[in-house]
Amino acid sequence: MIISILSVYLISTTELYQLVKLPMLVEHFYEHKGQDRDITLWEFLCMHYAHGDVKDADHDKDMKLPFKSHDGCSSSSVIAYIPKDFPLIAKPAHSISKSFTIYDEQFLTSSFLACIWQPPKTC
Repeated sequence: MIISILSVYLISTTELYQLVKLPMLVEHFYEHKGQDRDITLWEFLCMHYAHGDVKDADHDKDMKLPFKSHDGCSSSSVIAYIPKDFPLIAKPAHSISKSFTIYDEQFLTSSFLACIWQPPKTC
């Protein structure tokens, strides 16, 4: 479940949607292979990706190849809004009023505690 949600998210928000166009790459390679039987996959990839945007007879088909155009790239922003009256923690049915101290006297700084030459204290 998590993998499928992550896949949908990555395909819709990054360039991974271009991988869906891989069958077009294979089909276009076989078209070139039909015209020139000696062409290798490396030569095909160099012809379509390494030499820039060459306008040849099959330019429309070339632009449908993966990673040739960036027409589906989108950015999204997620804004989390939590209303003030939204209960994040369940409240008990009855409440008990207690007072708590938020500091402890042993941690207060003073000139007495700052002096290094104090005798040892017992617990």
